[in-house]
Order: sequence, then structure tokens, then C-alpha cells
Amino acid sequence: MSNSKGKLVLVAGGAGFLGSHLCDALITDGARVICLDNLRTGTLENLQHLKREPRFTLVEADICEPLPAALTSRRRRIEAIFNLACSASPAHYQADPVHTLLSSVLGSRNLLELAEQTNARFLLASTSEVYGDPQVHPQTERYWGNVNPTGPRACYDEGKRAAEALTYDFARTRRTSVRVARIFNTYGPRMRTDDGRVISNIICQALAGRDITIYGDGEQTRSFCYVVDLVEGLLRLMWLPGKVLGPVNLGNPAEVSVKELARRVIEMTGSTSRITSQPLPIDDPRRRKPDISLARALLGWSPKVSLNEGLAATIAWFTKKEGLGSRQRSSRGVASVDGTGQPAPMLVPSAAARGRA
Repeated sequence: MSNSKGKLVLVAGGAGFLGSHLCDALITDGARVICLDNLRTGTLENLQHLKREPRFTLVEADICEPLPAALTSRRRRIEAIFNLACSASPAHYQADPVHTLLSSVLGSRNLLELAEQTNARFLLASTSEVYGDPQVHPQTERYWGNVNPTGPRACYDEGKRAAEALTYDFARTRRTSVRVARIFNTYGPRMRTDDGRVISNIICQALAGRDITIYGDGEQTRSFCYVVDLVEGLLRLMWLPGKVLGPVNLGNPAEVSVKELARRVIEMTGSTSRITSQPLPIDDPRRRKPDISLARALLGWSPKVSLNEGLAATIAWFTKKEGLGSRQRSSRGVASVDGTGQPAPMLVPSAAARGRA
């Protein structure tokens, strides 16, 4: 039986890319879910399939403001709070940097106080951006990072670092039970076409037959984790018994250069796109790879979906959603998950396979 079954769970940021997948997994596992979102970057479309689900409730509100009575009423017994409520793509979090910073700090405080009031467990979705442009590779949780505290990315990087500090202050003063996940690059269906992240950019450009833009020489590396694997890691961390004394890296340690990623997407889509380059953005990290030894030991978790499998499912989703790629696709393109020549389905491991049944 899943640890989520029957519990009332709040997912802040639940209408976003990652949050909506987390809502799905919780509902599948038998939880009652309250999704809290201001819909700045999350969308109702991501939740459309849950519209008639009796165990799902959407509350439209901003965590930077006083939380609505629907959440703070003593009649509600919220047992777990996932805080995913912050834009994660540079294009979005830099569009309103003050709100981004306040979401991480003021918003986290509001949710931590709610957790204290309801005696709920609290999980902060932090980020690998706390490591900045790392001078240690791969990055372990013990690494303090190399972050520019005043640069254009600081609203997000420093906001998450402050949110981590605040979260552990609540834990040290015994106000609530906390967990912190440092999430590395995650991708999959429901990514926005305009979010500016590398995988969505490359896939959309390839499917449209446009030049694919990479920044710098393209040799900078990333480690990409498919969304279903990442959600599984979040659930295992939330329901782990006892105290969790520090942050836990969640990501896929398989490292790939941005240039190689672009070549792979071109091949999988049969695109005629060319690769072009633009200057590297300020403070863009050169290398990023998680050490997930702690997640393996503590949670028994490691990613299961390979990059090619995840890309195939993501390409299929963008193809269907955006109507892209009708002239670009080849028979070998989006079908590499199952080899049938049909668009690949979203990969969702069974509960037994996830080890929580």
C-alpha cells in the first residue's frame, strides 16, 4: 500500500510542469490533493484531466500573499506539503525577479507556518542551481556551491538557498518536520514551449525545422532526469520515516553535452534543422552532474528512464500538442520507446516497479 493513500496533501505549484505530474502520482496512489497555484507559469491545461476527480481541489492563490482560509481552516488536516511554487526556467524567473525571490523566501515561510499549524511534513523543492557554476564535479550535497549573489540568476539561485536556510531553521527550532530535494534538470511532457529550457527549446526548434540555438560552444554538460523518475524520488523522500538531516540530490547522473543533445534530437525527429550558436548567458554553468549516492542509500532511488526513452516520449508529446513536425518526422523519430512507428506514450512506471506498492 502506498504511503500517500488517504492522506490530504497540498502541492504548491501543482499546475506547473513538475507539480502537475506530482498531483497525478498522488491521486494514483490514493491521496486527496489540494493544488495551490497562482497560474503565472502553471496552466489549467495541465490539470484538465483532473477536473472531475473528487479527490482533487484547485485553489488559485499566490503563496507570497496570506494563504486563503480554505487552507488555514482548522477543519482541514493537511498531512504533507510539497513546495514547488517557483518558476524554474530562466526566461520566467528573470521576467519578475522580485516576485521570484519573494516566492522562495516569503512563500516558503507562509507554507512552513502552515505546516507548523497543521503538523504536516514539509518538502522544499530546491534546485541544483544552489551549486551555481560548480568547481566540484560531480556535485555532492556537501558542496556549498559557487554562486554569483548579485547576477541575473541570483533571484532564483539565492532565493532557493535562502529557502533552504529558512526550512532548516524551522527544523532546528522543532517547528515542523522537513525535507529538501535539490532537483537537477528535469524534462518530459507538459513542458512549456516558451520556458527557455534547453530540451524544450531544442525539441520545438527541431520539430519546426528551425535552426537549433545552442549557447557558447555547446560543450557545456547537463544531466537530464525524466519527470516520472523525479516525481518518484520526491515521493520517496517525503514519506521516508524519521528525520532527514540534510538536502538530497535528485537527478540523473548520465551526463551529456548540449551539442550532443541537439544532435540526438535532430536524429530522433528526422529534422533538417542546423545547429547555430549564440553567446553563453551570464553565469551559465559549464558542468552540472549530480552525485546521487545519498538518494540511492537513503531512498533506494535511482532514475530508470534512459535519455533516449524520455526524449522519445517528450518529442511525441510536443508533436501532438503543438502540431509540430508533420514534415520533419521520420519513421525512426518519435517511436524509439516501443519501436512501433506510433508516437511514444508518457512513461509511467507501475507502483510495484516503483517499489512503493
